[in-house]
Amino acid sequence: MSAIALSYGRGHLDITLPAAAQPTLIRKQALPKLGDPRASIVAALEYPIGSEPLAELARGRTSACILICDITRPVPNGLFLRPMIETMIASGIAKDKISVLVATGLHRPNLDEELAELVGDPWVLANVRVENHYARDEAAHIDLGFTKTRHTPVKLDRLFVEADLRIATGLVEPHFMAGWSGGRKVIAPGVAHHETIRTFHSARFMEDPLAVQCNLVGNPLHEEQLEIVRMLGDVYALNTVLDEERDLVCVTFGEIIASHQAAVDFVSAATSIPFPRKFSTVVTSSAGYPLDKTYYQTIKGMVTPLDILKPGGTLIIASQCSEGFGSEEFREAQSRLVELGPERFLATLMAKSLAEIDEWQTEMQLKSMRLGKVELYTTGLSGDDRRLTGVDMIDDLTGAIERSIARSGDPHVAIIPEGPYVVPRFAA
Repeated sequence: MSAIALSYGRGHLDITLPAAAQPTLIRKQALPKLGDPRASIVAALEYPIGSEPLAELARGRTSACILICDITRPVPNGLFLRPMIETMIASGIAKDKISVLVATGLHRPNLDEELAELVGDPWVLANVRVENHYARDEAAHIDLGFTKTRHTPVKLDRLFVEADLRIATGLVEPHFMAGWSGGRKVIAPGVAHHETIRTFHSARFMEDPLAVQCNLVGNPLHEEQLEIVRMLGDVYALNTVLDEERDLVCVTFGEIIASHQAAVDFVSAATSIPFPRKFSTVVTSSAGYPLDKTYYQTIKGMVTPLDILKPGGTLIIASQCSEGFGSEEFREAQSRLVELGPERFLATLMAKSLAEIDEWQTEMQLKSMRLGKVELYTTGLSGDDRRLTGVDMIDDLTGAIERSIARSGDPHVAIIPEGPYVVPRFAA
């Protein structure tokens, strides 16, 4: 195992390991691919979890709204949107009363060719309304009040709330704050107002020790998301699970909470990988396209493997950052981090009930910076953007691994080609 390929952009980045390295490769457990993905999707719609089949759910409804994740998630929308929509039409919902809403959260909208790539089926674009969610558009939201548990303001996209049939779709994968993506998360923060999202991303949630990847028990974000779903009423979900080749290995449909939990149960053992030791050198990626389009998204890959990094160790991450740094708000947060340093920056966050937009990703970066040394390989950042990362920039992965081994005196190197889609955990 002298050469390793890391997920990078739309392909892979080959690295040669130094002779002294003793590598441990960390991958998801292999899951069997679905032989006929479209047939599996149709079967999921006909035999749901905790609800009637989609054809029955759609009968007698006057309108429908389907949520899809934005371009940062490799969800196979092109496989399932048309069968879902055709089922709704056959059950009596008029085409002009069916909408697809891109759950952007506070990310930028997906437009033109990018929207076509995201939807993945020209038939869908030609036959139903497809819109982006805009979290800062006050008129586009309905105020549902506050959650009882933590008093989170709940404002959601009007198009989804007012639909007679509401369905969220997404990808179930580890999420470094909410435990797992998909299901309820596509609603909040996916189509939530900026105040709802900024409350979720305030320090009282972000610094909670249970707000971590692969954990739903006691996770405050997950609990608030469930409460919001219950405030909405009847909501359904289609959840997908992909393997390393981005092929479909699982699809569930039904009541949103039950169907999401079924997908989590399917994938959790294959994704959360126990290890009896920690490493002084961890080499990972940002999972390639589309997750490594920006430095903003890259931070997920910096946080996911921290459980197996020794204190004072080196985390080396490769991310293409093909679209550069991220939003202007994120750039401002990173500027404050570089100016103030980690401790003073965190102190400015602790008293806020509403986080500034996109500063939560900078807050998550602090977790890796507090534990060890972070080094980034990228071909997409230049000039001042490299300084604003706040981490050490490298141009040679082999040399960086060699230096880390020399610093620590520990030749053992953990290598995670698929980045944050795999969660290694220390299990002594």
